[in-house]
Amino acid sequence: MLELALVRLIEIIGEAAGRVSQEGQNKHSSIPWFQIIGMRNRLIHGYDQVDLNLLWDTIEIDLPPLISKLENILDQE
Repeated sequence: MLELALVRLIEIIGEAAGRVSQEGQNKHSSIPWFQIIGMRNRLIHGYDQVDLNLLWDTIEIDLPPLISKLENILDQE
């Protein structure tokens, strides 16, 4: 159940990133939009080949700084 929840979390983040306009992505180029959206696509279309170690590393290592960057962006706007 935890695995499914974590996969879904990353899918939602990727889906939301894909809805950010090109102008917004260009304005906030420190956010790795392409990689976020790409990971979502890999999870959606390659659900039978999910690398759980990579997923966990993404959540544990990459997600906290991403959240901080997004919070800073929201505070500025």
